[in-house]
Amino acid sequence: MNKAYYPRPPLSQIEQDLPGRGVTLYIGDSQAASSPELLLEHGITTIVNCAVNLDINLVDGNLAPTPGGLIHGPGIFRYYKIGMIDGPGNPYEQMLAAYFILRAALDQVMPDKPSYPHQARGNVLVHCRGGRSRSVTLVSLFLHLELPNRYPTIESALAHVRKERQLHPDEWFETPKPELFDAARVAARQVKLLLGEPDEQLTQVC
Repeated sequence: MNKAYYPRPPLSQIEQDLPGRGVTLYIGDSQAASSPELLLEHGITTIVNCAVNLDINLVDGNLAPTPGGLIHGPGIFRYYKIGMIDGPGNPYEQMLAAYFILRAALDQVMPDKPSYPHQARGNVLVHCRGGRSRSVTLVSLFLHLELPNRYPTIESALAHVRKERQLHPDEWFETPKPELFDAARVAARQVKLLLGEPDEQLTQVC
């Protein structure tokens, strides 16, 4: 039996004007991440790639390759890669690291040097291959931890992300994959312990 296909745009705005940062958070798929014109049209300057099985060449094509090697150097955008599997196989700590990498991508201040060409702060794309599991999990975790008054539980953040990303209820069983969301729940508790913040979800249970 063929799996049902539910169309959605390659790029979805998830959270506009993040408090304290003034940028917009997007989720997208590989098509969005490999379309510079689309990204620039939405003011995106920073990309966070969640997928281990997806690499996109965004290096400035005007750069000369090293002898016998490939072109390397700054890309068109700030680029961060997390490298998660879409399902089982990731250590729990990887989701925790993913949260802090996304946070750093938003807050990192580049030095005023020619070797760091991307000084401007702009909107952020979080993506994986389909933009419906790994990226959805990470953004849900991030919104819950960064905007707890708006998203008091990670489940409430996920509900918002699913709505904005246009994920059909019939595919919720794998958007995101259960293993990833379990890891996000663990990561949320770990972050709250690290930062000394109360865990409302644990409080409600106890």
